Amino acid sequence: MIAKPIPSACYFTISGTSSLHFRLNQKAMVITMRDRSKNRKPLQRGRNLSIEAIQAVQTLKRANRNTHNDSSSELERVFDSKFRRLLKFDMMAVLRELLRQNECFLAMKVFNDIRKEVWYKPQVLLYADMIAVFASNGLIKEAELVYSNLKAESNLDPNIEGFNALFNALISFKLTQLVMDCYEFMKALGGEPDRSSFRILINGLESLGETSSSAILRLDAQKYYGESLEFLEEEAEIIQLASNLSKW
Repeated sequence: MIAKPIPSACYFTISGTSSLHFRLNQKAMVITMRDRSKNRKPLQRGRNLSIEAIQAVQTLKRANRNTHNDSSSELERVFDSKFRRLLKFDMMAVLRELLRQNECFLAMKVFNDIRKEVWYKPQVLLYADMIAVFASNGLIKEAELVYSNLKAESNLDPNIEGFNALFNALISFKLTQLVMDCYEFMKALGGEPDRSSFRILINGLESLGETSSSAILRLDAQKYYGESLEFLEEEAEIIQLASNLSKW
């Protein structure tokens, strides 16, 4: 059977043992394919930025640039009018976006504001992201200050995923003086290291030549997992950092 269009009319004739005519629907259907590349989510951790959050980020950055040439009054006005009126999730989204854009000092000011909110609960993973972003921008003293703020937090949950990310950040940027302190801090909070913790710490410290610290951790690892520490030879897990580092 062969379908043949009749040029002079909107019909198809099907030739075979008999002839049939079908009238075409005069309404055309248009099928369009969307470009998925235009539907990608922003590179940030957490929910998408709302219009209010986007405006807050842009206005804060503009006011912060002007602050270098003027007083800080404009920046404070923007905090009152654009940032402090945001909802909780938008505030956190603004912080994440500023970290993603490496706006470190502005992110620190935003974070200090967030810590004053009644709903604020400290998260080790957020601190790990902040330390990584600050250190990657060469702000080592500021990264150490962020770590000090972490230790001053009350009601801190010793989340092992967060601490593993923090261990990874400290070792990645060679903040070895804080690594063992952070390990003891986690245990003091009631947190227990897992295999990933020991793998990050021991392999990381040994790669930096900190053999005495790694020897102490090896003894601790044996208390948890026995004499055999074969898991240390496994491929080290990759901890993704907030800002960035963007899963949020």
